[in-house]
Amino acid sequence: MSRASGGSAALARLWPGRTDRLIIAPHDLRTTDATRAAEIYAGRFVFAGKIVTCHGRSIFDLEPPSEDWEVSLLGFGWLRHLRAADTAITRANARSLIDDWMSNPSRKRPVSRRADVIARRVISLLSQAPLVLGDTDGKFYRRYLRSLSREIRSLRYALSHAPDGVPKLQVLIALCYASLCLANQARHIRTATRKLSDELQRQILPDGGHISRNPGALIELLIDLLPLRQTFAARNIAPPPALLNAIDRMMPMLRFFRHGDGSFALFNGMSNAPSHLLATLLAYDDTHGVPMAHMPHTGFQRLEAGQMTVIIDTGPPPPSSVSHDAHAGTLSFELSSGPSRIVINCGMPSTGRDNWRAFARGTPAHSTMTYHNTSSCQFIERSAMKKFLQGAPIVNGPHVVESYREITSNGTILTTSHDGYHPRFGVTHRRVLMISEDGSKLEGEDIVAAAPGARLKGSNTDYALRFHLHPSVKASRLSDARGVMLVLPNRDVWTFEALDDKVELEDSVFLAGNDGPRRTAQIVIHQNAQQTSSIRWSFARSASSPSQTTARRNARREPELPL
Repeated sequence: MSRASGGSAALARLWPGRTDRLIIAPHDLRTTDATRAAEIYAGRFVFAGKIVTCHGRSIFDLEPPSEDWEVSLLGFGWLRHLRAADTAITRANARSLIDDWMSNPSRKRPVSRRADVIARRVISLLSQAPLVLGDTDGKFYRRYLRSLSREIRSLRYALSHAPDGVPKLQVLIALCYASLCLANQARHIRTATRKLSDELQRQILPDGGHISRNPGALIELLIDLLPLRQTFAARNIAPPPALLNAIDRMMPMLRFFRHGDGSFALFNGMSNAPSHLLATLLAYDDTHGVPMAHMPHTGFQRLEAGQMTVIIDTGPPPPSSVSHDAHAGTLSFELSSGPSRIVINCGMPSTGRDNWRAFARGTPAHSTMTYHNTSSCQFIERSAMKKFLQGAPIVNGPHVVESYREITSNGTILTTSHDGYHPRFGVTHRRVLMISEDGSKLEGEDIVAAAPGARLKGSNTDYALRFHLHPSVKASRLSDARGVMLVLPNRDVWTFEALDDKVELEDSVFLAGNDGPRRTAQIVIHQNAQQTSSIRWSFARSASSPSQTTARRNARREPELPL
């Protein structure tokens, strides 16, 4: 992997003396795979889990197997694999494919004109220019530059109707790159820099989180912002303070959302994060410190003790304009011990999202309480309105989400609550978590409380407490149906207990895996608020083998929870 500090490639030596020329190519931090170049040369394009073989036809004429595949093709990020091979054949292949694209009517396809896709394509064509232009002739160079200029003009037009959030920032990042990489762009540099600075200040919150509350947004943005910072330096232009400040705030958030195995917590649309990409980004984190315990502006808490890590969503849903991928997971948490993840949220697959989107965004796909099998947020459901709004934003959800942290002699207590179910059912969900000082036990209590002076509304007072388990955890329900024994990949044994309630093991799905959705299990406790308004539970590490843990548990008396 290369560091952006290695410098952007200067292109002026390729075509000296031209005023309408590319003068620099930004660095691409994304991982490359030279073996992919051979596949592309053979006419096999593998994107988003789908394979398309050209059989002598233009890849741009073929029907895409999915929208994700088409976005990857038309973003031209695959050029970096051809550059990694760095042979005369791959350079010629890259020019041939780009020449095909420049003369192909499919450029007018709807996906190709999406603001985020144009932005990705512009950045790819700029960063991979040394591959394409290194040993070409003046005629192709001029065609390339004219095509790139058209893309940049389209991008400036697309800015006004780019979706809010990450897509809008991606457009502005691409426009900054374009103004820095082309000659005689002083006016555009000032304009693009000012607009990017304004948008970074609006979208990157003071604690470093993104306004969408999706941890994955940090990865998507930093992979372009870090090389952009270096591109400013390579042009001897001071990077704007807003860019430097945003990067400095975002980097610690990468560590905040990481579990012991290096994976990211699955909140608000987060999918699988490639470990090599995270390693590249974290190489730029100069602090290397312990993550902050509380991110008040983004709305997350982190509890750590010993080898245990608990990450909790303690914030309301994001603004509607950036909530198209947000989930109804308020007060959900994830639990890991060392390199083993134990409790997770289902997450979102990296491809084929439309098949799972409705389920993944619902509260039952999260490790929290679900009241009457209803999500704590409401989404736009009418198909015509969803198409107009380019998705299904959250239109209602928790407004008041509170959290209070207390350090005691026995550990740390976090008390949280949200009112997402209050308008429809007249109840508030309150969750109390206590992590022991040595990290060997997590105790919790979930409470369904009616509004002060009010009674529970109607007969729909059933609720369920769910703890989705990582697929690597082997779970077996104990004989008394009050607990579950969990065996981790490293053979550590943990026990889940709910001494006053019957525990079920039900099917679940882990959506954020490298190899697509995987079957897993979830611990579920069903209750009725009219009869029982609270559930107490615990996860505890056992120092014994699975058989010894079962025998000891059957023999001991039931202790009282300290909550």
